[in-house]
Amino acid sequence: MTAEDATSTPAAVAQADLDAHVVAPSAAADRGDRVAATVQRLAPFVVLVVMVVVGAFAFGSDFMNTGIFRNIAEDKVSLALVAVGMTFVIISGGIDLSVGSVLAVGAVLTAWASMHYGPVAAILLPVVVCSSIGLLNGLLIAKAKMPPFIVTLASLLFARGLALFVTNNGSTKVNVQSDSGVKQLGRGVIFGVTVPILIALLAMIIGAVVLNRTRTGQAVFALGGSEDAAVLMGLPVARTKVLLYTASGFLAGLAGMIAATRTLSGDPNFGQGLELQAIAAVVIGGTLLTGGSGTLSGTLAGVLLLGVIGALIRQVGDLTENHQNLTLGAFLILVVIIQNLLSKRQRT
Repeated sequence: MTAEDATSTPAAVAQADLDAHVVAPSAAADRGDRVAATVQRLAPFVVLVVMVVVGAFAFGSDFMNTGIFRNIAEDKVSLALVAVGMTFVIISGGIDLSVGSVLAVGAVLTAWASMHYGPVAAILLPVVVCSSIGLLNGLLIAKAKMPPFIVTLASLLFARGLALFVTNNGSTKVNVQSDSGVKQLGRGVIFGVTVPILIALLAMIIGAVVLNRTRTGQAVFALGGSEDAAVLMGLPVARTKVLLYTASGFLAGLAGMIAATRTLSGDPNFGQGLELQAIAAVVIGGTLLTGGSGTLSGTLAGVLLLGVIGALIRQVGDLTENHQNLTLGAFLILVVIIQNLLSKRQRT
């Protein structure tokens, strides 16, 4: 029997047909996974562009002017800084509920130190204290194996209490001195761009490099994918957790420092609800709450999207902050539903 006859036998034909049916679904599944991953990565940018286009058609030049977009960028600087740290924490499978209160501590200590000890202390004191709060969070989570939700919730209460203690429950006003050099952090301008925006962009760039180009970033993704697997791979799990929460505290303190120097005041009520906004921005940006997947570029899109939605609601004029919260809440639920569907598609 010739080779041609062998390949044309009923058994050979059946086997070839079976192979085709086995290989084809596998290739289709791979294509489906790639499409789902691409949609998850690009969706925040597409929605951001759509919302800007909607604003342009609905409000014309009242919305499409550089002043509004500059205000959005400046207003969301503190959120962007906090969201950088939150992105790392959530990708690792954790959560940090303390960032809003830590921001308030940073703002209060910046103003207090500016009043009593000068600009150097106004920079160093909040950085040291806020980073220490993050370090304590990391140690309790990594070493004591305590749940991140409980640890950072306790830190939220502690940090807010510390901010109120320094200001005697808000009755003692602490202000950044108008002639202090530290105010340039919040009000300085370089090449036509305000310093806070430059700091936020720099934080985003450094964070993206660390997340995508370093072993620490690889450990963050591995930790979020499976902590047990990360341990078996020999990755420094505990050290990575401590580093992430310390960085989150540092960035929250930096955000508080910028908030204080922009307003020239240290208000202990700064940052209320900011932790929820940061989580929303990160999730809207495509980062999975379950960990193991996410990008800082997506987080940036999420922050800007929150700003654009807020600007659109303000353009309407007769809508209140409650309408904005309702809109953002509904939008966040929709994003989470879509993420779950895409994640299930990638797992199947």
